[in-house]
Amino acid sequence: MLKHLHRLTLALAILFAAGCWGLALAREASVAPGVNAPYASADYERWTGVFEAEGREVYDRRQDIVAALGLRPGMAVADVGAGTGLFTRLFSQAVGPAGRVYAVDIAPEFIAAIQRTAREQGLANVAGIVNRPDDVGLPAESIDLAFLSDTYHHLEYPISMLASIRKALRPGGQLVIVDYERIPGVSSPWVMGHVRAGKETVLLEVETAGFRLLEDRPLLAQIFFLRFERRP
Repeated sequence: MLKHLHRLTLALAILFAAGCWGLALAREASVAPGVNAPYASADYERWTGVFEAEGREVYDRRQDIVAALGLRPGMAVADVGAGTGLFTRLFSQAVGPAGRVYAVDIAPEFIAAIQRTAREQGLANVAGIVNRPDDVGLPAESIDLAFLSDTYHHLEYPISMLASIRKALRPGGQLVIVDYERIPGVSSPWVMGHVRAGKETVLLEVETAGFRLLEDRPLLAQIFFLRFERRP
């Protein structure tokens, strides 16, 4: 009961602060200024060593994560915050030649490297998009699934981004968020200092943005896996 009251209180606080959804979109300020500064003029090789390293949970469990998504041949998928393209490459294989994978990132260097790697590996179904921090940069109703791994806490403008993701999803489309648990007294000092939103806040923000929770899967130890469906 207290848990639900807490979420309701947060929801009312967000709605009160925003006034209305349209007003929030018009006036939204960054909730995490400077959080993406490390990716200015991103060094692809350096970040590959960070993102694709043994011991990083999403890297070690990457195949389990992809399997949990249930991708099918012919699907259109957006890897939002694609980084070095780890999941982009895996998605390309999963959706096959008839599918489409959009690698979306605010760092042009990442997208250029992903496109180069896709050409070298013959992944013809991969397209790169350099997006704005407040917009996913995809056409309306162009994707079946939007995937954010270790990305949600990097969203400076979550209200605007969620609205643009919802617009890009086809009816019945899904949003999957994989990100750090943020639990005082349990999570590491790095997580507590770096990660803005724990799971409860993410649930609230995403549901308020027009999504319905389908699944909260206990797949990873330190990271949550949430699946949402775009509400009509």
